Amino acid sequence: MGKADVIDGKAIAGDIRVEIKQEVAKLKEQTGKVPGLAVVLVGSRKDSETYVRNKRKNCEEVGFESFQTDLPEDVSQEDLLKVVAEHNADDRIHGVLVQLPLPKHISEREVLDAVSLDKDVDGFHPHNIGSLALRGRSPKFVSCTPKGVMELLKRKNVKISGKRAVVIGRSNIVGMPVALLLQAEDATVTVIHSRTSEPEAICKEADILVAAIGRAEFVPGSWIKPGAVVIDVGMNDLPDSTKKRGYRLVGDVNYAEASGC
Repeated sequence: MGKADVIDGKAIAGDIRVEIKQEVAKLKEQTGKVPGLAVVLVGSRKDSETYVRNKRKNCEEVGFESFQTDLPEDVSQEDLLKVVAEHNADDRIHGVLVQLPLPKHISEREVLDAVSLDKDVDGFHPHNIGSLALRGRSPKFVSCTPKGVMELLKRKNVKISGKRAVVIGRSNIVGMPVALLLQAEDATVTVIHSRTSEPEAICKEADILVAAIGRAEFVPGSWIKPGAVVIDVGMNDLPDSTKKRGYRLVGDVNYAEASGC
């Protein structure tokens, strides 16, 4: 099998952080204010903790204020909604992010709907999702990870129009928004999910493959055609006794096989 073009977002993310840091410094000089991001974390999932830790680290690096609220796994929905309401009313906070997934006893829909439209930086408010799905409309915010996928493709000068794009996963967080964004750029999009038959054959046709299924190294190199552009947004933990924390983080794609390493 030929080598796939696996996009590594680290270098590009570094460039973007430099650009944002400059914008924040300019804003602070002009107004005396900086953007503020509030993150609400419920429970202690390893992947969620990693995401939140990285968000706070990035905020610090670019000059944002960051606010984190940690709540126990058994927190009531009422108490969680109170925290969201407090953040909505706080003038220091310009973006409110509730880390998903939430425990099963909490309605994600009700919690996400409670986030102010003006602070919905995750793009999960029904207005933003609806605008994303309708041609000719622009959402106020686009979900962070899907927007990041599109930014990677843009900065790598990947041609999208007319290409066959395959998205593995149909979550509201990543899969479906990515599919809609790719479709808006005139790609022919197929979404693979748990009921899809012959996913291997579909993946082999992809010019652009986005893996967002949340299963460790689910996609082997044999599923990827030579020259395909692969973006892996998965973050999964596998037991690893050689690591101090007892596990290592891997994506949804078998990187060694896909990259030909």
